Amino acid sequence: MSKEILRKKLIDLRKNYFAGQKISFPKFEKILNKFYLKKKIFIGGYFPINSEIGCLEVLEELEKNKFKISLPVVKKNNSMDFYDWSFQEPLKVNKRGIPEPNRKKKVFPDVLIVPLVGFDKNKFRLGYGGGYYDRYINKVLNFKKVLTVGFAFSFQELKSIPINKFDQKLDIILTDKKIIK
Repeated sequence: MSKEILRKKLIDLRKNYFAGQKISFPKFEKILNKFYLKKKIFIGGYFPINSEIGCLEVLEELEKNKFKISLPVVKKNNSMDFYDWSFQEPLKVNKRGIPEPNRKKKVFPDVLIVPLVGFDKNKFRLGYGGGYYDRYINKVLNFKKVLTVGFAFSFQELKSIPINKFDQKLDIILTDKKIIK
């Protein structure tokens, strides 16, 4: 099955049955404690759209625990960068209808929470097809280690995802039911 057909089926299923669900903070905290014990680091998150599994409560809890958080800003050349952000600051809505921070301080997260449409047991992800996250992860890995954590519903797991040379494998996928390492 093509990526486009898989994408449409999974997005429709997610919208019809799973909108509004979230990942619990204790699950994510377990991952952070394993990799970054008591070290305060930058976390890159996302503003959930199209009934993606929510991560804002996790980000808010991280900020309360003195972690620095950031959100992506999509740029004109179809790339993105992450910018420092706090829940105390307003967001602006971009042309695609996605809230993003007013550009202040560009950062390179140590942990990147990645939204996805689908994933497989090898931790490859199916996104919306723009390649934004794949390009960003590839760019950052050229100069630093970043832990990539996909947030997903368990139903989004597929036997396999058609991949190409640009697709980036995630380090961990955290679902509403399990952690895939």
